[in-house]
Amino acid sequence: MGKYLAMIRMRFLMMLAYRTDYYTGILIYSINIGAYYFLWNAIYGEKSSIEGLSSMQMTTYVAVAWMARAFYFNNIDREIANEIKDGKVAIEMIRPYNYLGMKTMQGLGEGIFRFFFFSIPGMLLVAFIFPIELPHEPATWGIFGISLLFSFIINTQINLLTGITTFFLYNNAGLIRAKRVIIDLFSGLLLPISFYPIWAQEVMKYLPFQGISYVPSMIFTNGYSSGDIGMALLQQLIWVIILIIPIQLLWIVAKKQLIIQGG
Repeated sequence: MGKYLAMIRMRFLMMLAYRTDYYTGILIYSINIGAYYFLWNAIYGEKSSIEGLSSMQMTTYVAVAWMARAFYFNNIDREIANEIKDGKVAIEMIRPYNYLGMKTMQGLGEGIFRFFFFSIPGMLLVAFIFPIELPHEPATWGIFGISLLFSFIINTQINLLTGITTFFLYNNAGLIRAKRVIIDLFSGLLLPISFYPIWAQEVMKYLPFQGISYVPSMIFTNGYSSGDIGMALLQQLIWVIILIIPIQLLWIVAKKQLIIQGG
């Protein structure tokens, strides 16, 4: 386990060397949140609530969704693709650790850095500028933290699946871009799931994407009842377990047909 903890530390320190980029990112995310704030204010108009969310809750939802994205977002799918293309993956696979476990720990190290140097400062800045409502109960913060960890795992698992497809497609840049758009759209980042048509909501119940952004954001904004919170966390946990199966199956097949394109 020590070597995986070392990977988390190394990725954290590597991100720390380029922390100026993330200070710029805070500004960009704040601008995004501001744009959504004025958009939703125009949509709400004189309405007190839409689909069970008040105007204040929607502003908070947008803010926490974007700042949570800073934690769960990573580029390990692109890193895997590049390592396969340049042949580095062959060296990584003979080293004394699990390759996929190593990439996951690197993503976690990046997420921890983003959380402390991006999400927390960004949320404080946004709270100073826009009218958002933070949870008052410590239990809500704790449940949100658990849900956010699940969201990181689910997003990372999807990235691992996307990265592994490079073993078969050799160039999956288009798939990576498509995956990113799908996650942003169907995870609830751009639009809460409850705002979609009923038939679309029913379909999304059987997909893992809402466990990435919608569930933690709804928990943070108190958009769930106590019973719904338990079901939402259970759904996240189920997807964490389910996604392990295709990852392991694809990894077994991928290792058998490794073709180095560079190196």
